[in-house]
Amino acid sequence: MNKRHDKLGIKQTIQKCWMDHAVQMMLAGMTEKEIRLELNDYLATQKQSGGTGDRGKKTYGMAIGVLASWFSPENDLIPLRDDALSIARRLPVAEWMPLHWVIISSSYPFWFNAARQAGRLLNLQGQITQAQIFSRLKEQYGDRETVSRNARYIIRSFVAWDVLKDSETKGCYKKLEPISVTNDLAILMLESALHASPEAKGTLSLLLNYPAFFPFHFPSITGDFVSQQSKRLEVVRYGLDDELLKLK
Repeated sequence: MNKRHDKLGIKQTIQKCWMDHAVQMMLAGMTEKEIRLELNDYLATQKQSGGTGDRGKKTYGMAIGVLASWFSPENDLIPLRDDALSIARRLPVAEWMPLHWVIISSSYPFWFNAARQAGRLLNLQGQITQAQIFSRLKEQYGDRETVSRNARYIIRSFVAWDVLKDSETKGCYKKLEPISVTNDLAILMLESALHASPEAKGTLSLLLNYPAFFPFHFPSITGDFVSQQSKRLEVVRYGLDDELLKLK
């Protein structure tokens, strides 16, 4: 199993604007060293709540580690990152959130699993609680304090990214309207799901309705279309209508 499937890694709330800033620097042609230096200065005054103020170096250093999934990904994720960056060039910054979801999910499967558990619960009920998500994640990762702590940061990130909304009751959340994604974005999201899965495979029908993609609405996509558009995904047909997607 890839080592990233064992790490939790999200140790503070991640603001979308921080991810935006990292991508903007990449599009401007800045080097990894330059980006890290700029992020050190930038995040020193950016609070987890989205406001400004002095922060400890260790705290914002954790955030840079997550943002590095854009500018310094693991080798097997570089082609996915490069395609996401190409799409970012064509989109306004306000529409980058699905791209951030692709990058962070493929780099931090715990984020993807937290989204999966939230999505499963939202399929069953109109509102979900933090405790429900914690309980399901602990079944998978064990009853450790680090699981709850990292999950708490991810849930607050979901709220900061406007995919969940705080309800009147503390620790209770509502789903917001899903965001429609284009075909090219959808294919990258399917690929990110395979990177986030230890098996690195899944049926197309399952992936298009995967709970971890609860913030998004996918277009209709066929296995033939995936084969034509992606050099990194393999489509294997079996039975009458089943299509299995795998990383090549």
